[in-house]
Amino acid sequence: MHYFDYAATTPLHPSAAHVYSEISQLCYGNTSSLHEVGTEAQNMLSLCREELAKMLDVDTAGIYFTSGGTESNLLSIISLAKANRHKGNHIITTMGEHPSIDSALEYLKEDGFIVTTIPFTDEGIVNLELFENALTSETILVSIQHINPEIGTIQPLNKIAETLKERAILLHSDCVQSFGKIDLRSIASIVDSLTISSHKVYGPKGVGAAYIHPRHRIAPVFPGLVHELGFRGGTVNVPGIAAFTTAADFAIKMDYQGKSFREAFLNKIQKHHELFTIYQSRNRNLQFQNIIGLGVRNVEGQLIMLELNRLGFAISTGSACHVGQQHASKAMMALQVPSQQANEFIRISFGRDTTLDSVNELADRLIEIAIKIRTPIKVN
Repeated sequence: MHYFDYAATTPLHPSAAHVYSEISQLCYGNTSSLHEVGTEAQNMLSLCREELAKMLDVDTAGIYFTSGGTESNLLSIISLAKANRHKGNHIITTMGEHPSIDSALEYLKEDGFIVTTIPFTDEGIVNLELFENALTSETILVSIQHINPEIGTIQPLNKIAETLKERAILLHSDCVQSFGKIDLRSIASIVDSLTISSHKVYGPKGVGAAYIHPRHRIAPVFPGLVHELGFRGGTVNVPGIAAFTTAADFAIKMDYQGKSFREAFLNKIQKHHELFTIYQSRNRNLQFQNIIGLGVRNVEGQLIMLELNRLGFAISTGSACHVGQQHASKAMMALQVPSQQANEFIRISFGRDTTLDSVNELADRLIEIAIKIRTPIKVN
C-alpha cells in the first residue's frame, strides 16, 4: 500500500517507539508521587517540557502536555475565553477550523459567548476584509488555524496578529498540521496560544501539547484538577510525552521534499486540467507543499478514494475527523463551493516515506480512473 494520508496521521518513528518502550519500563512512576520513582518521572517530564519549549523558542512555563490536538484546542480556547470574559464575550474564527475548535465554541455559546465565523477567499485564505469588519469592542479572542489540513493553505497569522495587537485581542492558532514541518518559532512569538499533536509528527497517538503564554491567566475548565498546573486531569503519560518529544526532534530535522513531489504530481494532473479542480493558493508562500486538495469533476470523492485503495493507494476524502459524517469537508464549506462539487473532494498528502516514483504512479492511476469513470459506456 502506497500511503498518501500523512495529514491524517503518521507511522510511529522507530526511535520514538524505542523511547516509549524504555521509559515505560524504567520511568513508570506517577509524576505527582513524592517518592524517588515519582521524582524520576517528574524529572523526565520536566526535561521533555524544556526540549519542546526549545523547539518553539518559548518559556517552559507555558507548555502544557495533553492527550492530543483536540484536548489542547478545547482546553486552551475555553480557559482563555472564560479568563477574559470580563473584557467581552465575542470570539471570531473561520469556517475551515478543526472540529475541536467548533466544539469548544459551541460549548462557549451555551455560556453566553457570541461567535462570528469567517469564510475563505477562493484561494483558501481567511477573508481579511470580513475578518476586520467583524472585530468589535467586545471581541476578546480569535482562533485561526495555521495550516488547513485539507487543502494546505497557510493563513497570514503575522498580518492578523498585528491587527489584534492594536486592540489587545488574544490570538489562538491550531498548529497541529504545521508543527514539525514548518519552523514555528516566529509563529509562537506572535500568538497567545497554540496547539500541537504527537501523531502528526511520527509520535504516538494520544499525546499533544498546548502553549499558552505565561503572561495570561487561564481559568481551568474543570476546577480542582492538579496535573499540568491544574490545566487538565489524569495521570501524566510520561512514556508517550518522551516519545512525542523524540519524534518531534526528528521531524524538525527532517528534509521534506513536498515541493518536488507536489510539482511532479500537479505537472501530470494539469495536462488533464478539464478533469480536475485544484484547491490551492496562488501565493506559494501561503501554500504548504505536502498537502494537495482536489476533486475529479462530476465524480464523488469517495468513489475515487475506493478505486485508488483497490489499486494500493491510501488517500482521503478530507479530515479524518469527519469520516462517516454526511456533510462536506470543512475547507469546502469555508470556500463556499456548491454541495455537489464539495462531494468531489479528495486529499493527497506526502510524508517521510513518500517517493517520487510512487507520486508519479499515483498521478497516472488517478488520471486513468478519472477518464474511465467519466467516459460513457457505449451500448450497441
